[in-house]
Amino acid sequence: MAGLPLYAQLINLLAAILLLLAFAMLAQRRVLSLIDLFAAQGVALTASTAIVAWGTGQTHLWFSAALTLVLKVFVLPWILYRLIRRLDVRWDVEGMVNIPTTMLIGIVLVVFSFNLAYPISQLASTVTRSTLGIAIACVMLSFLMMITRRKAIPQVIGFLSMENGLFFAATSATYGMPMVVELGIALDVLVGMVILGVFFFQIREQFDSLDLKHLEKLKEPE
Repeated sequence: MAGLPLYAQLINLLAAILLLLAFAMLAQRRVLSLIDLFAAQGVALTASTAIVAWGTGQTHLWFSAALTLVLKVFVLPWILYRLIRRLDVRWDVEGMVNIPTTMLIGIVLVVFSFNLAYPISQLASTVTRSTLGIAIACVMLSFLMMITRRKAIPQVIGFLSMENGLFFAATSATYGMPMVVELGIALDVLVGMVILGVFFFQIREQFDSLDLKHLEKLKEPE
């Protein structure tokens, strides 16, 4: 670690923070706290992207950092806050697996992610290649959060957090994607949030609940 440039050490620190935030989201039971943790992930992701831009001279990453700041720290959390206010939801997150078991599964996924990323990292030529394992672990933990939650909104936050992990892998391990790709992904995420907002209201109006188990009732009559 001591032989790494300062920017690489800072990125490794932010990668560890992203992993801790992913574990915190996995253990969190309050929807409002989940949104706060997602915004904190956005702050860490913005900082890591800006540091990669500063350390490598990749100027397009400055635009990526600004886009991440606006979208993941302000716009998406604001949309989620408005959704839960409109839907009048303040409940705890109900999990299909208890928290200790979920955390143990998360630790196993982290170990698996590091073993999966190790041979790939050895082939990479970037200074920040060691962060690939953490990026994959963040994606895995977000996916675990999606499949262990019963409610729709925590599952959507898990999906957005998964996209954070993928974006971190792209910026830190490969020094970013083409700007047109990043803009396309940002637009897709915004459109997806609007569609999911309509989906939430339809579920709430139909079943008076956001528990996805009610969707099992939507079967064609025999």
